[in-house]
Order: sequence, then structure tokens, then C-alpha cells
Amino acid sequence: MDHEAPHYLHQLQVPGEERYVSLALVNTRFTLSHGPVDLLDGAQAAHLWLVRHALLPDRAALNGRQFGRLLALRESLRSLFETRANRAVPPAEPLATLNSTLAAAPSTPRLAWTADGPHRADEPDTGNPAGAALFHLAEDAMDLLTGAEADQLTECTAQRCDRWFLRSHAARRWCTTKCGNRVRAARAYAARRRRPE
Repeated sequence: MDHEAPHYLHQLQVPGEERYVSLALVNTRFTLSHGPVDLLDGAQAAHLWLVRHALLPDRAALNGRQFGRLLALRESLRSLFETRANRAVPPAEPLATLNSTLAAAPSTPRLAWTADGPHRADEPDTGNPAGAALFHLAEDAMDLLTGAEADQLTECTAQRCDRWFLRSHAARRWCTTKCGNRVRAARAYAARRRRPE
């Protein structure tokens, strides 16, 4: 299997993806100047994405049903991100998809013992690697949506960009400098066209 990423993949990581893999999942579908891009355009591509994000062992398979559940989770998370950003109540279906994904990979209670003493540690069931990967993505999204950084969750305002990022300061409106430069260039072009000759 070819493990080389497309040339644009490394250039497109947006703020927050390094901390929240669920944000990276939502951003696997986006638009570039030449049109829409879907990094999960098939089960093999999805498997590779999960492996690259250390969510699935390379040897573990991803069947068609699991691939479909991954895509459904991605679209549900996009809907929940939009709902959170708009401070609205989410539709029932995206919320149900997230919650069923969390329930599909039950955790196993374990007793862990550290220097601080014994404590409970719930670990996801490893008998179903794809289910565990989906569980981790759903749990990560739940942490993002309910955590301290939830108010920073923002959709890029550049035209035709549909990526989400964590805004580090109030003035930031674009997911990448590339989007910001594109918006500035479009404004400059529009201003030149409005000037009388």
C-alpha cells in the first residue's frame, strides 16, 4: 500500500487538528480552487487516513459498513460543529449518530495503579479495532464540543472553503494563510475593477 500523502495534504492542516483528530476528520472533505476534495473517497483511503492518525493498526481491515459509519460520523460532526458555532439545538440525527458511535465500542473497566495509588481506567474494547477507532473519534469530538476550547470552534469564512479550525484570536477568520491571501487578493481585484478608468 502506498503511504505517500497527496502533495496538498500536509499544507492544509488547520489550527486545532493537531489536538483534535475529530476536527481533522471533519476537514477531510473540503474545496480547493480546482474543486471539491474528499480524502476519504473510498474504504482504502479511509483506512490509510485512520492508520496515519494512529487510530487503526495497518493490518486491521475496514469493511464497507465501517467505512459507511465513518462517513456518517464525519457528516454528523460537521452538523454538530455548525450547531455549536450557531449556539443552536442540534437535529436529532447527528446527535444520535455520535451517541450510537460512542455506545458501539464499550469500554472495559480496569484497575490502574500509578504513583498516586489505584484508580479506575476505562479502556475501549480492542476486539473491534475499527469500532474502537470510531469510538475514539466520537469521544474526541465530545471532548471538543464540551471543553474549554469549544467557543474557538469556527468555520473558515473564505469563499468556497468549508474547513473548521480553532480560532486562537478574535480577529482570525480564515483556517490557513492560503485562504486569507485568497480573500485579500479577491478584495483587491474587486477594488481595482470598481475604480473608474
